[in-house]
Amino acid sequence: MNRPALVFAVLAGALAGALGYATLTPRPVQTDAVAVRAIVEDVLAQQASAAEAVGPAAPAVAEIDPATLNPLIEKFLMDDPKLLQRMSVALDATLQEEERAKAQTAIAEMHDAIYNDAGQVVLGNPAGDVTLVEFFDYNCGYCRNALPDLAALLAEDPELRVILKEFPILSNESIDAARVAVLVNEADADYWSFHEALFSSRGQVDKATALAAAADLGLSPVQLELQMSEEKVAKAIQTSYTIAQALGITGTPTYIIGNEIIPGAIGVEELRGRIANMRACGNTECG
Repeated sequence: MNRPALVFAVLAGALAGALGYATLTPRPVQTDAVAVRAIVEDVLAQQASAAEAVGPAAPAVAEIDPATLNPLIEKFLMDDPKLLQRMSVALDATLQEEERAKAQTAIAEMHDAIYNDAGQVVLGNPAGDVTLVEFFDYNCGYCRNALPDLAALLAEDPELRVILKEFPILSNESIDAARVAVLVNEADADYWSFHEALFSSRGQVDKATALAAAADLGLSPVQLELQMSEEKVAKAIQTSYTIAQALGITGTPTYIIGNEIIPGAIGVEELRGRIANMRACGNTECG
């Protein structure tokens, strides 16, 4: 086997993570012997094609004996034990960039449904210079814990626009509460007070909880219950499901700021930072 072929084979095996050291990083590189063999054979096939192009005088490519190759791969990796760690970090960065690009494309395609839907809840400044979108479920404990973050941002930032997307995914009771919430928003009542009341209630949030909170705002619980099954109510919630499916959103809370999808309750400081970056450079990450 000539030296270039050996180098290619060793590098291919190393990059495949043949030894499977999976504990160094959160995203371990794992490739079995079959995958390594496939990489090596691909390299050999390319060399064979090149040899045929040169002519009959080109030397033939020798078969690789695993008994010879495997120790070489192991030595290559053992000579640089941190190689797999660097590979995993690089892989993680590549995957994150791919996910970011995919999210940006999906957000662009769903822009009007995300930011301009007529039936959505809008809080804060309707003409604000930065928009924070939150997908939530009234029975989501993390959403409940994140409510003070949203309250703080609304109180301190007069230029912030907040859009709330009813995204009931945890139970049928969540769906009933969301249906009432859609009607409360449509009635032009004090939605924020209703929102706080549901997240401040004890136990599971259900239809009765939502109707009681709406009654405290002066709305008729009887009338609301009669309207809960109307098509327009189902359509408002279905819009959130459609957006979530397109963007790969599967949990609550999930935020959208600019072109970034942010899963989980990341805390008020992280949200402040991303909002500030949007104002500074038009992106959630500057520089």
